[in-house]
Formats: sequence, C-alpha cells, structure tokens
Amino acid sequence: MTTTDYATYIAGLPRVLAAAAALFRDASGRVLIVEPNYREGWALPGGTIESDTGETPRQAARRETAEEIGLDLEPGALLAVDWSHGPGRPPIVAYVYDGGVLTDERFAAIRLQEEELLSWKLIDPAEATRYLPGTLGPRVLAALDALSTGRGPAELENGLPAR
Repeated sequence: MTTTDYATYIAGLPRVLAAAAALFRDASGRVLIVEPNYREGWALPGGTIESDTGETPRQAARRETAEEIGLDLEPGALLAVDWSHGPGRPPIVAYVYDGGVLTDERFAAIRLQEEELLSWKLIDPAEATRYLPGTLGPRVLAALDALSTGRGPAELENGLPAR
C-alpha cells in the first residue's frame, strides 16, 4: 500500500469524537459542575480532546480544567469511559478522571472561563441526573460508583454499563 493509498484509506474510516473531564468533589462528596453558555444543562469541567495535536485524554482533562475553571491539577485515576451516541453528530468517547477532593481554598481559587461558562456549583450525587443532561448524569454516577468501590473504570454505552 502506498502512502497515498493509506491516506485515502484513513480518510474513509468512520469518525468518532473524544472528550475528557475531571470529577471534582468537596469533603462531603458533592460534585463540582459548570454551566456552559452555549447549550442547556450543566457539565463537568472538561471538553474536546485535541487528538490532531497528539493530545491524550488525560492531557485534555488537565488542559480543559485549567482553561475552564483555572485549576491546573493532574487528573487521578480513570473512572469511566462512555461510548455515547447522539443526534446529528458522530459518537463521542467520553473519559472521566478523578479530580480529587478539593479544599475550600481550591474552590475559592476557581476562575471561570467567561467565553464558555456562566457559573459553577456543587451538587449532591443524587441530583446528578437532574442537572446533567442525557448520558452525563448516569456517567457521573457510574464514575462515583467506580471511585467508591475501587473496581476500576466503568465501561459504559450511553451512560449505562456495557455488559
């Protein structure tokens, strides 16, 4: 196969989007969520993986967290991977990393990226599906379960266990 043939082959392959986020909590177990200005609902700090530049999911979670909320923290363990379908777009592979338990001082240091975010708040895990649209609520609950049980990352399809 020539270089041109290989490039044509690659160009014809199916596409998938990829995103990464960090799951931050406070000492009482509440989850940090952010309110985007470009769509309805809330989200975890995170965003698109810039795979064209060689960025990895872990690097994207750290970069996006620093950009969105002003905290440059190394992500912890991978908690969940979700293959999520959606109307009008290719599937998204969403990675959720443990952001850890933040101190009051870290919360006070949050600085929102005003171009994308309106606000942030802490919610009880029981409120996840109320605030986080679509598959994101169940994804966060699965990530919290993986964290509490220590069973390793949750493998999800559209927010639900893959098996």
